[in-house]
Amino acid sequence: MDRFTYEEQGATDRPYPEALDDGWPPGYTVMVESHEIATEDPSAAFISLTEGILAWDLHRRAGLTMQSDAARAHPGVRVVAGFGIGPARIKAPCRVIWSREPQLDGAGRAVPGQRGGFGYGTLPGHPVKGEEGFYAELTADDRLLFICSAYSVPATLLFRLASPVTRLTQRYVLSRYVKAARELAGA
Repeated sequence: MDRFTYEEQGATDRPYPEALDDGWPPGYTVMVESHEIATEDPSAAFISLTEGILAWDLHRRAGLTMQSDAARAHPGVRVVAGFGIGPARIKAPCRVIWSREPQLDGAGRAVPGQRGGFGYGTLPGHPVKGEEGFYAELTADDRLLFICSAYSVPATLLFRLASPVTRLTQRYVLSRYVKAARELAGA
């Protein structure tokens, strides 16, 4: 099994209501983005969004290719995300560190006050070293949020030199994740 390329694993594992604005490992560039998704039925939208995150649909709808040894994100699952076109495609191998399924009540509705999703860490061959988390959050007051968090550093000198381009690419992919999250939630 491939070893992670960084030492500080698991910092994206933050169940509701744990804060996402601090407590990150030192020495990394940290990004946390939260977007509220307006919907008539936050419970159903939360379930749909969480399922889409766990089944790699968020990534695919954002334009990434996903090669995985499992249909869903579970701890230990290896996945290679691909971004770009043809020979310019960057492959980013990762392994899932944690995952969280939606918690439902007896009527099959999502229980308010929870996060679903997963986090994965980088493996050799990834352009950065670090971790990324993808969350659907159903707040205690029944609002739906899509949240993405990451902490990373460039993996090689080449990627350090290209870090301005890497940051622009990360921002672009994040905008695609937000659009995909809205689609998955039915918004």
